[in-house]
Amino acid sequence: MSAPDAPDRTKHKTHAKVVNIKDVAARANVSVGTVSRVLANNETVGTALREKVTEAIRELNFRPSGVARGLRRSRTDMIGLVIPDITNPFFAELAKHVEAIASRSGFSVLLSITNEDPRIELNQIESLLKSYPTGLIVVPTQFGASEGWKSNVATVAVDRRFAGYPLISVDHAAGAGLAARHLLALGHRRIAYIAGPPEAPVSRERRNGFVGALAAEGVTPEILEGYFDYASGETLGRMLLDRAPVERPTAIATASDQQAIGLMRAANDLDLKVPQDISVVGFDDIPLAELITPRLTTIRQPVEQIAARAVALTTGTSPLPIDDELLEASLVVRNSTAARD
Repeated sequence: MSAPDAPDRTKHKTHAKVVNIKDVAARANVSVGTVSRVLANNETVGTALREKVTEAIRELNFRPSGVARGLRRSRTDMIGLVIPDITNPFFAELAKHVEAIASRSGFSVLLSITNEDPRIELNQIESLLKSYPTGLIVVPTQFGASEGWKSNVATVAVDRRFAGYPLISVDHAAGAGLAARHLLALGHRRIAYIAGPPEAPVSRERRNGFVGALAAEGVTPEILEGYFDYASGETLGRMLLDRAPVERPTAIATASDQQAIGLMRAANDLDLKVPQDISVVGFDDIPLAELITPRLTTIRQPVEQIAARAVALTTGTSPLPIDDELLEASLVVRNSTAARD
């Protein structure tokens, strides 16, 4: 007995028709222009015509293209977000909040990552502008933001200044000053500071704020410069800690939580206890700061508040400010700092 023929799967294959605005107009027996005005919530369309078009849209299950609408009105319900490094916990947290807040307002977010390269930054911004976004949120590269482009899209800089556009950021200098005064209040006088790269404005602002607060009390810290990452904290921390007890600092502040966590690893490798042997203060309050042992004392950036303000400004909820807006940082005291005996 021969095997039955295999079923012909092509016989019943169907392709769903993509419904467009012309189909809606035909079903409602109105012009395409009328449908467009209904979709744009134009008040010139009468109630009866609006109801006919709305019913046709429902019957046909029509889904208007956001991009197509954007091309007609020169914008879409979308904002662009440009960040330098998705592996940096602060920028990842910023992106999470921007997306959540924008979504609640009916906006989607297009994310671009520059890898701290100004050339990539410029290309990413130009690419985003071709999508007709309502606005742009840009965290510029730390070694000089790209220039040479202008648009009428609402644009704000976050965390770092972007020439010609308003900045929404924490007050880095004031935040670092909080860290310095915390260590002074605990009785520390032999203090070191691990800074970020001197070319980066954020690094300079944090360093100046920390040094200035100590100088007001007659204390001069030892300063080492690196990057904002874990490796710099570990390497520079080892240099500061691998000394005789009378020569090493009793407290170290860092320009980022990543540096602080790397520093704490170096202390552990040298059999030093935090905070018994060395007090440590970070900056940013990334999620990991509360999970490590001991939990990290740090300066908290109000990242959700920064994200909310940036979204409001780039979606038209609030007018663009003329001046920069600097939000307050706060000191979060956990277990990595202790009073000096």
